[in-house]
Amino acid sequence: MYIKRLKDLREDNDLSQKTVSELLGITRPQYSLYENGKRDIPVDLLRILAKRYNTSIDYIVGETNVFKRYPESKK
Repeated sequence: MYIKRLKDLREDNDLSQKTVSELLGITRPQYSLYENGKRDIPVDLLRILAKRYNTSIDYIVGETNVFKRYPESKK
């Protein structure tokens, strides 16, 4: 499920795999492995993507269909 969401979110934001990979500090081929489901994406990278797309990690990984981002914690 999250494989499709990764691609959909990237395309909905008019971003290339290269742009997203640069945001994450990884190579484009490495990001492509995540987007194609050949490798699991680490939680720290999911956190970056959730902030960039203004959604939750739960939405990205398919645990919810609610796109809205959770409120920031006050740590």
